[in-house]
Amino acid sequence: MIWPRRSQQTDDNWTSVIFFPGRIDIAAVRHGADGRPEVGDWESIAFDGPELDALKRLRPRLRGRRCTTLLRHNEYQMVQLEAPQVPLEERRDAVRWRIKEMVSFAVEQAGVDVLDIPVAQGSGARGPQVFAVAASHAALAPRVWLFQDAQIPLAAIDIPDLAQRNVAALFEEENRGLALLAFDADGGRLTFTYRGELYATRHIDGSMKELAAPGGDAPGGIFERVLLDVQRSLDNFDRNYSFITLTRLLVAPIPGAAAFVEYLKGNLYQPVALLDLAQGFDLARAPGLADPERQADALLALGAALREEAAS
Repeated sequence: MIWPRRSQQTDDNWTSVIFFPGRIDIAAVRHGADGRPEVGDWESIAFDGPELDALKRLRPRLRGRRCTTLLRHNEYQMVQLEAPQVPLEERRDAVRWRIKEMVSFAVEQAGVDVLDIPVAQGSGARGPQVFAVAASHAALAPRVWLFQDAQIPLAAIDIPDLAQRNVAALFEEENRGLALLAFDADGGRLTFTYRGELYATRHIDGSMKELAAPGGDAPGGIFERVLLDVQRSLDNFDRNYSFITLTRLLVAPIPGAAAFVEYLKGNLYQPVALLDLAQGFDLARAPGLADPERQADALLALGAALREEAAS
């Protein structure tokens, strides 16, 4: 969605190259004839030492591909605000100055992009809203230089919220909204989507490791803290987007934390189910993703590779 660079590629296929502490995830997704995206390539590669050295070793594999990567949670800020009433070509500049006091860095030295939040006509909802996504040049430049130094073309830099949106869109029921909760090394992320669009997103404190640890269901423990965040988010979404009916909350697989999913099922009014990527993707060429615990690692990489230029 954000900070694209001119690409020499003309097809719709992307390869994501996503950095996590101690590993790089690569995913390539093709748009299948049956409508289901086909995972053509996925691997999680552990490494020690500098990221640049690890990326250079991947250069032969990534040659000729159109690559995208993701910022991490603490490298960007996302703000919801009223859509500026200006021509489309002036929106970024208008939003840049509107968020000047809302972000923790100078907007003059930042990349800023705008994402529409659609409003259904006749819904009685508030006026048009947008997400403003901003990242400082201090966060963007090192990522660009990393790929340049590795001699790997980087066509776009995106954010995890939109990667998760892309996955959620595959699991929506027609004319119904979907909540998707997933965790990674940076914590939890709860997204609300409808007709393939992102309507709300919330960061939730808590890691996969914490959720899988014994005692998480104790009073005041991590299960209860996450539950309260989820409940507040569901209530807030219902108030702000009453024209959208949520069918369920999907929870991405969390290694060793089946008890957490059962806890949510027993304490939420919304139906809760475990996400199975095989229901949205063709995984025939990535058999390792049949393992639910591997799906937890793959979600963001696959979502980033589902990027569509038209959604930018």
